[in-house]
Amino acid sequence: MSETPTFTVTQITTGIQNLLGTVFSQVRVSGEISDLKQSSAGHCYFLLKDETAQISAVLWSRTRPRGIELRDGLEVVCEGKIEVYPPRGNYQFIVSALELKGLGALEQEFLALKQRLTAEGLFDPAHKKPIPRQIHRVGVVTSPDGAAIHDFLQVLKRRWCGVDVCVFPSPVQGTGAAEKLAQGVEFFNRWAGRLGIDCIVLTRGGGSMEDLWEFNQERLVRAIYDSELPVISGVGHEIDVTLCDLAADRRALTPSEAAELISPNVQNLAERLQNAKSRLDFAVGSQMDQREMALNHLAQNPVFRFPTRMIDALAQGLDVTEERLNDRVKNRLEMLETQMGTQAARLEALSPLNVLSRGYTVTQDAETGKVLRSVNDVQPGQKLKTRFPDGECVSRAEN
Repeated sequence: MSETPTFTVTQITTGIQNLLGTVFSQVRVSGEISDLKQSSAGHCYFLLKDETAQISAVLWSRTRPRGIELRDGLEVVCEGKIEVYPPRGNYQFIVSALELKGLGALEQEFLALKQRLTAEGLFDPAHKKPIPRQIHRVGVVTSPDGAAIHDFLQVLKRRWCGVDVCVFPSPVQGTGAAEKLAQGVEFFNRWAGRLGIDCIVLTRGGGSMEDLWEFNQERLVRAIYDSELPVISGVGHEIDVTLCDLAADRRALTPSEAAELISPNVQNLAERLQNAKSRLDFAVGSQMDQREMALNHLAQNPVFRFPTRMIDALAQGLDVTEERLNDRVKNRLEMLETQMGTQAARLEALSPLNVLSRGYTVTQDAETGKVLRSVNDVQPGQKLKTRFPDGECVSRAEN
């Protein structure tokens, strides 16, 4: 028998696993993702390969990085450890961290700054300002020589000529561009009243992450957040998302869409006006028809068909009232006349003239009119006036 020790498969596999775990407990491996598969639990299984070799890799869902969409052909740098999968006896790379190759540092910086500014509320929708419905003048911060301003102006010219454009020239990539772009945003805010600026557009064409990196700088993001004017960010293409896009009040997928956001379409506006005219004509016509029907209905009213009928009825009623009033006045006068005759008869019965008619006379002092009731009231030489039923005479007393 050979003196070489005999091991079980498990022992050999465990030994290899221990060896690999000791030597390759923490390594970084760069390569291209291939044959990517994802389980229902979110775990990713793929091959990490270069020109001459490949290694199986596993990325658990709990360690999967946010903001990176894995796909075949993606160049990445992975960090992790080498282990053996005992049931198959294959070694595999257990990935604990993953970043894009060549852009790993930028991606990490982007995510870290995004997380910090998000926590401060710079991207909160509650801080977004509405874009004015009608914009007369827009301030554009961009490179005057780039394709973005050309596309922006072309779309604006085609859609609507009623928007004036003020351009603040600025580099849109390279070191220092973010500072200049931020100065442009601050310039339009500072002189908004004098220049009549209604809105700011920050724009440039597409490019790589390095090309767009200045639009991820904190200086520029805070300038957009602090802007009193609404800011539209039209940076790159639809797949390019920068921190400026997140901080802006409105994101445009392209420079052309930024122009569309601030301008009505002349053709659409004409159609809307035509539709409004049609609706107005219909509403006016409908109102006229209703008024005509109401007028016709009123015309059938007897008041308008026979206007003198009511006047005649009122005149007749007035005559009847006048007749009743005359009858009442006549009856009242007759009653008063009867009452007055009765009172006159009573007065007549009590009248001194009635006594005189029976042969009596009344003697008065001719000067004072005092009735003389006794001979003692008469003085010699006094002038007297004696009243008879049919007249009076004056005399003078002698003794």
